[in-house]
Parts: sequence; structure tokens; C-alpha cells
Amino acid sequence: MAMSVGEHAEGEPLSEINTTPLIDVMLVLLIMLIVTLPPQRHAVKLDTPLPPPPNQPPPPPDLPDPIRIMIGFDGGISWMGEPVNRAELDRRLKVEASRAQQAEVHIEPDREAQYGVVAHVMAAAQRNGMKKMGVVGGT
Repeated sequence: MAMSVGEHAEGEPLSEINTTPLIDVMLVLLIMLIVTLPPQRHAVKLDTPLPPPPNQPPPPPDLPDPIRIMIGFDGGISWMGEPVNRAELDRRLKVEASRAQQAEVHIEPDREAQYGVVAHVMAAAQRNGMKKMGVVGGT
């Protein structure tokens, strides 16, 4: 309730606005606005393989051995245990990608390997046309 202070004559109309209904209407409108806003969605686009069709024949049994690319904590890259630089890595990946039956690429980063080096190796494999690639748990 509002309390009036000051002089006014009995029966004379008050010129004050009752703001309680205005506040109620504003709160209802605010709640309606919050409820109708779409939720924020942060999407990450992943290229996941599709499940095989039900009548697809099994893969051929003569799959080549996977290629193991190790990444050390110091940023060193090894191809099947042999140290290589980035240019040699690109060359070898290009040769492997040109084969009729591509081998899987297993990237094995060290637990303390820099993310940039791992991302470079993954990008190099994709850039050179390797189709099957996976990251194996770090040591």
C-alpha cells in the first residue's frame, strides 16, 4: 500500500500512479521472453564413419599392417620407430596414400606431446589422402 505524505483535501483525487501492476506485467513479459529464447547450442562437426550396410561383404583378409607414427614429448616424430622430419613424413604419407590398399595410420602421441605437433601430423595424413586414421592412447 502506498502512503501519501503532504496536504490534500478530502475527496480530492490523488495524482500518483500505482506501479505494482506495471511491475507484475513486466515480470511476466520477462519470463515469457526467457522461456521462448532458443537454447545456446555449441556444435562440433565430426566426420564419423557410417555403419556398414547389412548386406556388405566382410573386408578382405589381406589388410596391410597399420602404420605407427609416434610423437615424443619433445615434438620428435617417428615412423614405425624411425625418426623422421616433417618433409619426410609428408613424402611417406603420400606414398602410402597412393597404394591400392591403404594401411591404417595409428598416431601414438606421448602424454606430454604438444598439441600443435599432433594436429600437424593428423593434418598431414588427411592432406596427403590417408583415409583411415586413429589416435592410440599416449604413453
